[in-house]
Amino acid sequence: MPLSDQSHVQTLPPIPWPEYLKAHGIRPRKGLGQHFLIDERILARIAEATGLEPGEWALEIGAGPGTLTRHLALHADHVVAVEIDEQFLPLLQEVLAPFPNVTLIPGDILALDPAALVQGHPYRVVGNIPYYITSAILRHLMEAPLKPRRMVLTVQLEVARRITARPGEMSLLTVSVQVYGRPQIVDRIKAGAFWPRPEVDSAVVVIEPYERPAVDLGDPDWFFKVVRAGFGQRRKQLHNALSHGLGIPDALVRAALTEAGINPARRAETLSLEEWASLSAALRSRRVGQ
Repeated sequence: MPLSDQSHVQTLPPIPWPEYLKAHGIRPRKGLGQHFLIDERILARIAEATGLEPGEWALEIGAGPGTLTRHLALHADHVVAVEIDEQFLPLLQEVLAPFPNVTLIPGDILALDPAALVQGHPYRVVGNIPYYITSAILRHLMEAPLKPRRMVLTVQLEVARRITARPGEMSLLTVSVQVYGRPQIVDRIKAGAFWPRPEVDSAVVVIEPYERPAVDLGDPDWFFKVVRAGFGQRRKQLHNALSHGLGIPDALVRAALTEAGINPARRAETLSLEEWASLSAALRSRRVGQ
């Protein structure tokens, strides 16, 4: 379902972002894959997709130069903008000065307590999260005592498709997201909406968190260790990948797979969440020296 075309962009003074960033000495870091979303119409639509209600706060992960933060400030009672890259901090202080309901927090979201950041208020998460830490950030947020009411993420289109994949095309990222919430691609963003222009399109993914995980994880650390091992050597049959990745004899792995009702010759991408949960439990009772 595409995002609404209605926006509050007219209430914000336009900023010529490429020139503005260059004037402040901001250079996108290729090593970090930095591409800044600068289309004000799309930024407004993303802010609206949070569905923020009175009394709710917005937790933005990766504020960057503040292009989206300004729009969030129009919707949220309060915005907590977390940014790890110090080059943006002076610029953010300038860009966000007109918005008294925004608090800028320098630091790594993985080292911060979400409940403390939002001071115990109900909150929704929004951000452009790097692929390589998406799973870690989701676990950090969704295993916290105070969970977000919704997450709105801007990711590369291919990553969005992986997040929303079904059994047969699943990945570690798919499992990491779908264990904790229901994801849906709500809009596609053309590459031209970013500066500098990336080589691929992006998408907006909305994740509606579950009150509790979709399946019984048992020991979450062990569950994800099993899933990581399964996907660690995707070209191998599941029994081989698990035996190698977990350091458990193949015979014990095969026995656990049989108990879970899973053919040892299958591959990780074909398993459902329920099968991963059953397999994790069966392996947990057989693990040796783990």
